[in-house]
Formats: sequence, C-alpha cells, structure tokens
Amino acid sequence: MGLRLFVRQIRHPLVALLGAVIFGCAATAVGPVAVDQARLFAAADDPVQISDRALDRVFTQSVAEREVDTALAAGDLDLAQSFLGLAAERGVAIDPNLADRVKEARTKAASVTQTAGRFAHGLWTGEPTDIASFAGTAVGDLFVFGDIRDVAREGTRYLLGQPADPWILGLAGFGIAITAGTYASFGLGAPERFGLTLVKVARRSGRLNPVLAVRAVREAVKVQKADGLVDLVGDVGRIESKAGAQAALDGLQIAEEPRDVSRLAQLSAAKGGKTRAIVKLLGRAAIVLAASAFDLAIWLLWAALMLFGFVSSCKAAAERIMLRYLQRRKLRALTLPSTA
Repeated sequence: MGLRLFVRQIRHPLVALLGAVIFGCAATAVGPVAVDQARLFAAADDPVQISDRALDRVFTQSVAEREVDTALAAGDLDLAQSFLGLAAERGVAIDPNLADRVKEARTKAASVTQTAGRFAHGLWTGEPTDIASFAGTAVGDLFVFGDIRDVAREGTRYLLGQPADPWILGLAGFGIAITAGTYASFGLGAPERFGLTLVKVARRSGRLNPVLAVRAVREAVKVQKADGLVDLVGDVGRIESKAGAQAALDGLQIAEEPRDVSRLAQLSAAKGGKTRAIVKLLGRAAIVLAASAFDLAIWLLWAALMLFGFVSSCKAAAERIMLRYLQRRKLRALTLPSTA
C-alpha cells in the first residue's frame, strides 16, 4: 500500500514540474561553462586568444601594481614597462606615482655612460642583462667574434679536462655557419642569427628549458638535418625583434617544445613589448590551452544530461497534466447522467 502511494505521488504533475525547474537551473549553470570550454578549445591554436582569456581572469589593478613594484625593486625596468603597457592596453588603472617612478628609472638607466658600459659587457662576456648588453652580444656574434670566443673558451676547457658545456660549443659552431649564411643572404638570416645568440645566452644563464633543448635536438636528428634548429632559432629571433631580448629569454625558459616557441612568436607579433608581462604572469598557460578535450567532453556531457532532464521533465509534466484533465473529464461525463 505504501509503495503504491509513493508511486502515485511520484507521478504527480507537480513532481515533474519540480524536476523541470531543477534541471533547468542546473542547465543554466552548466551550459555557459560548457560553451566557454568549447570556445577555449576552439582557440587552442591561437595563443593571442588563449592569453587574452586567461588575463581576463587574473589581471587586475592590484596584480599589475604589485608586479610593477616588484620589477622596480629588482631593477628590471624592461619588465616594469611591459606591465605598464599591458595595463594600458587592458584599461587597468595604475597609480600615477608608480608610473612616474618607472619613467625616472628608465631615464637614469639610459645615460650614455651606463649604456656604453653595458654594451661593452655584453660584447666581451656574451652575457646580456638588458637591451644595451644584448646589442653588444649580438654585434659580437654577428662579426663571429662571439662564436669564436665561445668555441675557444669551451674547447680549451674540454682539452684541459675542465667542465665544458657541449651545448655552448655546438651552438657556437652552428652559429659560425649561420653567420656565413647571413652574410651570403645579405642579412636575410639575421633573425636566425639573433635567435641563436639568445639560445646561447639562455643556455649559459640557465634559462633554456632542458626539455625544449632535448626535443629540439631530437627533431634535428630525426630529420637528419638542421632545419628544425634553424626554425627554432628563427622563431626566437622574431620574438626578440617584436618583444625584446628579455622576453625571448623568458620564453625559452617556459617553452617545452619547438612549437611553444612558434606560439610565443605569434604572441609577440600581436602583443609586442607586452609579451614579457604576459609570460611572467601566466607562464606556459599564455600559449597552451589548460583545458583538454576530456574536460570539454565532460562539460558537454553534463550540459546534454541537464538539457535532456529538463526536456523530459517538461514532457512528463505536460503528459500528466493532460492525463489528469482527461480522467477528470471522463469521470464527470460518467457521473452527470446518474445525477440527472
């Protein structure tokens, strides 16, 4: 008896209407997330869209001011300016006093004496710390001095049984060949030349991701030629030309495969000097979609289930209401003659 009563209550139209309301609310909550995931997945090959959507969630005034202040304290004026540019692009207000501090520091650092000193440091050591010192390093490599210096340094260490870096030795030898190609092509190979310089700098300063280095070598070995390595250093050179040397070095630190460097080149072409701030804030998530196809499938499945439940509940409610209406009408038709 209790089971029959429970079944009758479950079949009541109000229960179906309640189910429709519950499934409808759930679909309203799950649906936008599923659509957002679908849009993210559709943008998987566009690093600009990926970074823009990620910045929408994390880039605020407090974050921007904190990063600018931290960069200033570390003496990294290039990064501080990059965050100011990103804030301006996204309409995020920055404390004017903080912006003035960045401007004053850049003016002081741009003095002729300091610039010449940093240029000479980069030329002699091959270890740039800013634009001026990178210019010195690049000039040294462009005139083969830098590559010869590195070959001589690492080769001597190897012959004397001292710790030597085979990566620097190999890249320097490869650089001599690329420099010859740059002269032969009347400068058309300049991006590859500058890119290789940055790869050497990243390796020497510990900012070259070991995973990227291994995968790049595997690609070169797999095709039995250096095209893969040429493409890699070419992408690095394009990042440097659009976003600066420090942005290229930061990119080499987070990239895990040559395709990541290609994505960074696309991002830098669109964002320019703001690229470094984006990479600093988001890391590899600036160029690689965090959501997977499995995540998308799960959200779409939930959205489909909620929609199916809503439609089924609406259908059941309509059928039960109509059934009760017909039953009452039939009962009224049977009882009217007897009362007459």
